[in-house]
Amino acid sequence: MHSMLLRAAETVNPFLPQPYDIVWSAVCFAIILVFFWLKVLPRVKKLLDERAEAIEGNIAKADEAQRKAEAALEQYTAQLADARAEAGGIREAAREDGKKIVAEAKEAAVVEAARVSANAQTQIEAERQAAVVSLRSEVGTLAIDLASGVIGESLSDDAKASAIVDRFLADLEASEKAQPSAGKK
Repeated sequence: MHSMLLRAAETVNPFLPQPYDIVWSAVCFAIILVFFWLKVLPRVKKLLDERAEAIEGNIAKADEAQRKAEAALEQYTAQLADARAEAGGIREAAREDGKKIVAEAKEAAVVEAARVSANAQTQIEAERQAAVVSLRSEVGTLAIDLASGVIGESLSDDAKASAIVDRFLADLEASEKAQPSAGKK
């Protein structure tokens, strides 16, 4: 039996398949190859082409979106610069308006101060005149009383008394005016 096994082992190589296995395997491979070539490969190619087109379309859309974004950024930057310039103009106008308001307020204050000063001066002058009139009357009465006492008779004549008082006050004012001018020399 041993010899039989040796003969059988010599004639059949266990690593090489039988010819009918190779033929049928080749036929199955050819059918599967044709099926993949005609059905699966075109679908895969179509799918890959669609994906490539979609990717290219998305890239084009992204490029367009980027261009729009850059344009919007430039427009925004320009608007921002315009807004800053306008804000600067508004601030400058506000400063000028503030200066005008301050100047007008100062001018109004000066006018009001002048008016108050003029009113005060007028009131002071009126009070001075009233004081002068009152003092003349009192000085006149005192002078007449004093003169009556010195003379020894009553000076009840109003016209005469008034003339004496006026002459006395005129002499008094003339002497007051003469003294400051003499002091200035």
